[in-house]
Amino acid sequence: MTISLSRARLVELLEQARGKRIVVIGDAMLDVYLSGDVERISPEAPVPVVRVRERKYALGGAANVAQNVVAIGARCSLVAAIGDDRAGETLGQMLGAIGEDGRALVKVERPTTQKTRIVARSQQLVRVDEEEDADLAGAEVERLLAAVRTAVRDAHAVILEDYNKGVLVPAVIREAIDLAVAKGIPVVVDPKFKNFFAYRGATVFKPNRRELEAALGAAMDVDHPDAVPATLQRLGVEQILLTLGDRGMALFSATGEISRIPTVAREVYDVVGAGDTVTAYVASILAAGGSARDAATIANVAAGIEVGKRGAATVSAAEVTEYVDTHELHR
Repeated sequence: MTISLSRARLVELLEQARGKRIVVIGDAMLDVYLSGDVERISPEAPVPVVRVRERKYALGGAANVAQNVVAIGARCSLVAAIGDDRAGETLGQMLGAIGEDGRALVKVERPTTQKTRIVARSQQLVRVDEEEDADLAGAEVERLLAAVRTAVRDAHAVILEDYNKGVLVPAVIREAIDLAVAKGIPVVVDPKFKNFFAYRGATVFKPNRRELEAALGAAMDVDHPDAVPATLQRLGVEQILLTLGDRGMALFSATGEISRIPTVAREVYDVVGAGDTVTAYVASILAAGGSARDAATIANVAAGIEVGKRGAATVSAAEVTEYVDTHELHR
């Protein structure tokens, strides 16, 4: 299979993405993994007793998108809400370790979203979510808006990463898009159902098929997508990048052009985090001056690498170039 741009153009865009500043606005999370052994059933209830041998932390949600941006070689500012707690402190330290200074993090009167997974013998037994996901309001939204204004001032692209945890309220969405449009920089949206139709003016709108069908209230035939022009008009966005799992992606433009991008994945170990990798690459390549088609094509290669790794992983620009060379994907 070939990809739709030359190796020279791919390398040029990846080089031009280096140093670009990408602002990620959305719901940051701290992922905790407790791994251990199960040797008995609890006498208190019919549940396994896990003796924890290892504790690991990982950046989740919008914070994972941010670390994917950094892995590409771009710079990142993350506008997100954290609590005044240990999880928020850990998240901030982890961002600092990858070169994100944390200046756009806003402390709010709620706990940092934390998801703890308990794993034994490579099998997840249970996940514990500690969070409050009501929309932020009042003074906390005003502080978010101030952080958005400061961050976008020096940005080359904006990502809106929604996990329905309360950061991307309509006022924050509108402010971010209006500032980006006025500045002439691209906006990439990874939406959730709640504010699905609040992103007018975005450059690339990136739902998966289930999310799009739920919002439209009807199934979508991607092989005969007659409803796409009307959907683009209703959403008010320039492009829809529809992720289709093992069928790759489809890019629909307001001009009526449709581009199908088959998956390049050879081995799939774990799909967790692949969407975050795609979002980061699309925004970074657009910031570098690439077209939406270029951005989707390179992001698709990066996603094919990411799903071959365990857990939510990052993919560097060097890995993308090496993959293209070793798998004979370029023309």
